[in-house]
Amino acid sequence: MNDSGFATNSKQIALVPAYEPEEIMIELLKQLKDKALNVIIVDDGSGDAYSDLFKRAEEYGTVLVHQQNMGKGCAIKTGLKYIYGHFEAPYTVVTVDADGQHRIDDVMRVCARAGAEPDALVLGSRKFNGKVPLRSRFGNTVTRFVFRISSGKKVYDTQTGLRAFSDKLIPRLTEIDGERYEYEMNVLMRFSRDDIPIREEWIETVYIDDNSSTHFDTIRDSWKIYKEILKFSGASLISFCVDYSLYCILNAVTGQLLFSNVAARIVSATVNYTLNRKMVFNSKAPVLKSVLQYIALAVFIIACNSALLKLLTGIGLNKYLIKIPVELAMFIVSWSVQHLFIFGTEENAKSGESNQFEEKSGGKV
Repeated sequence: MNDSGFATNSKQIALVPAYEPEEIMIELLKQLKDKALNVIIVDDGSGDAYSDLFKRAEEYGTVLVHQQNMGKGCAIKTGLKYIYGHFEAPYTVVTVDADGQHRIDDVMRVCARAGAEPDALVLGSRKFNGKVPLRSRFGNTVTRFVFRISSGKKVYDTQTGLRAFSDKLIPRLTEIDGERYEYEMNVLMRFSRDDIPIREEWIETVYIDDNSSTHFDTIRDSWKIYKEILKFSGASLISFCVDYSLYCILNAVTGQLLFSNVAARIVSATVNYTLNRKMVFNSKAPVLKSVLQYIALAVFIIACNSALLKLLTGIGLNKYLIKIPVELAMFIVSWSVQHLFIFGTEENAKSGESNQFEEKSGGKV
């Protein structure tokens, strides 16, 4: 039993990915070493201007160097591959951001809990109380919502960089795709899909200088995090346009309302299935199986949609106004089922990035 209240016998390793860090990183490394953690620092292509800082970092641990900036996800996987090849199990790894926004007591508590629960991923979750930059508060609220509807599970802080796990989970972590900040969201998605427990430990919310040191690119990194659900929305919009256009054309040519509606829906559903399978989820699931599942889902969605509209209009709600929230609810159901069960039953893309790095110090432990 340690000071954090969790029983653990494994050694503890801190992994610190860093890109153009500030002086505060050295203080963090000193605190980690004082707590008897083995420290692995990954210089993610910071360049010659930061070589002196990383030279000083070698006093506190092993420094691995990317010759060019490859992204936080790549840096984490570089560190994990090094750890897996140089440390003997059992051990616990805790990832810590280099910007000094994780308190050492929180780091140790999260790490200790992961040591006590080696089958789980433990997140250091912030409550976002006090003075929090609007971009950070808004970003986490959106990703929390996206994660909830995508996985069916609740995680309060999806963007935390303070995460701990045992050596048992490293092979899975190094296989998950993602090069930049989207990697951390991909980990949560994959683990929730594979029913790997995700635990949360509350930590202090700290932002230094209004989080000015972050390298998060709002447009590029947000796209990588949210692109799947945005592409799903785009596919739905395209399918709607096909459905509506074909319905109008067939109705004008044949004058047969029922035929026009059914024919248009069959064509638009085929377009939607193809777009979702190929472009949204990049699925390699068997075609026949996924087609049958998709048809079953479509029938279910239509039945639920009709039942909800009948129920809500039956209690006096406006049939035009209520259509919008009902369609939104069905959109969320459709997205979740397709993501989790129809097209998301296997890992569709493996990480293909090259994690070449230069080791500056360290050895077998």
